[in-house]
Amino acid sequence: MSQEEQASLVRSQALADQHTGQVAEDRPPASLQSLAHRVKSELNLSYWSDEWKPLAVITGVFLLCYYLPVGNLRFDNAVTEAFHLVKWYAQEHVLLCLVPAFFIAGAIAVFVSQEGVMRYLGPTAPKYLSYPVASISGTVLAVCSCTVLPLFAGIWTRGAGLGPATAFLYSGPAINILAIILTARILGMEMGIARAVGAVSFSVIIGLLMHLIFRKEEEARTKATLAAMDKMSLDGRPLWQTAVYFALMVGILVFANWGKPDVEAGLWYAIYSSKWIIAGLLGLGFSAALVLWFEIPFWKMAVSGALVAIVAWLAPHEPLAPFTVGVIALSVITTTTEGEAQEWFNESWGFAKQIMPLLLIGVLVAGLLLGRPDNEGLIPNAWVAWALGGNSIWANALASVAGAFMYFATLTEVPIVQGLIGSGMGKGPALALLLAGPALSLPNMLVINSVMGPKKTVVFVALVCVMATISGIIFGAIVS
Repeated sequence: MSQEEQASLVRSQALADQHTGQVAEDRPPASLQSLAHRVKSELNLSYWSDEWKPLAVITGVFLLCYYLPVGNLRFDNAVTEAFHLVKWYAQEHVLLCLVPAFFIAGAIAVFVSQEGVMRYLGPTAPKYLSYPVASISGTVLAVCSCTVLPLFAGIWTRGAGLGPATAFLYSGPAINILAIILTARILGMEMGIARAVGAVSFSVIIGLLMHLIFRKEEEARTKATLAAMDKMSLDGRPLWQTAVYFALMVGILVFANWGKPDVEAGLWYAIYSSKWIIAGLLGLGFSAALVLWFEIPFWKMAVSGALVAIVAWLAPHEPLAPFTVGVIALSVITTTTEGEAQEWFNESWGFAKQIMPLLLIGVLVAGLLLGRPDNEGLIPNAWVAWALGGNSIWANALASVAGAFMYFATLTEVPIVQGLIGSGMGKGPALALLLAGPALSLPNMLVINSVMGPKKTVVFVALVCVMATISGIIFGAIVS
């Protein structure tokens, strides 16, 4: 090897050593690497990278329990109010409202053809047809924000479009003819007219906006629904039989829950006085329809009818007793009769399992925060009344949001708003609360989320609150 080649080899080796030294300087010393690895292995940090979330939840619950303000008068009263509200809800709404609604929802899933739902309420149905049908259907029911949920879930799962389905969801509790008449009588004619116009227009506008916002998802859902329909056989039962069957069930739901009017005279009070007679006659027609058209054995229905009659005779002043026996008898009949009847109960039971726990949890939380009407929870009523005075954007927005989270049974929102107005609430915020409150509640939101998902639920609630706020501002400016 020549001297030049040797010199070149020496220079190359020097450059290589220099590069290796720079890399070694950039890299942590082997001793530090081994130390870090040893610490990680000894502390088992890889284990906690997966388990920190359960630890955080357990720690949070522990701290909540540790610092629970038991003994504080307001907290103790709020807890009592929460359980009072749950008890009242169970006594007044579960048997009379929710159980019939579950059976109606299950019947929609079994006996209403998907083709029929798609034709009148589907995303491809003409809007001049689907939205009036949805609004009118909700109006006829006149139910609270929780009772409408099983029915909404029923038409949604059968292929109703998002727009008509949400129009139905809003219109059921919001467009109540008796409530609007009561509003006009107690809060003034201008408030009654404003509530009627706002509620009817809201149902259509909110439905259209929901369809527009989620139109791409609706297109994909429609394709999937139509593809599934191609593989299904159509129901051979005449349409008029199905219509009569549903009309009888809806009639029982409506008349069993007919509220007592404030004046003990006139048509509404006459209907209230005779509501259990009317509901009983509808029940007889419903029993006949089940035997004649749905292949329920006559002897089962006869035994059930006899049990209901005996209980009604033994407890003439407790109409809930024979109603409960009738519900239990219907459950036994449908579970022991194979075919459509058993499938009907299975669908109804599925809706009950999905919706009931969320409703009761929501009612409990609503009672804890806001209490019952004329009672206080954690949030003082004086704060609400103070914040809702005047006709500012803030007052209207707060009224719509507060109304959205409160729970109103059918017709109870009117006396509550009357009391708030007496405490200084402005008329604009009063209308905002009347437009948002009956249609939404915390239990209602929890169930809607389980049916439609969080994104659609947030948008629906936001649309109701924003439109109620705008309506309150406009109405407040006009009347003042």
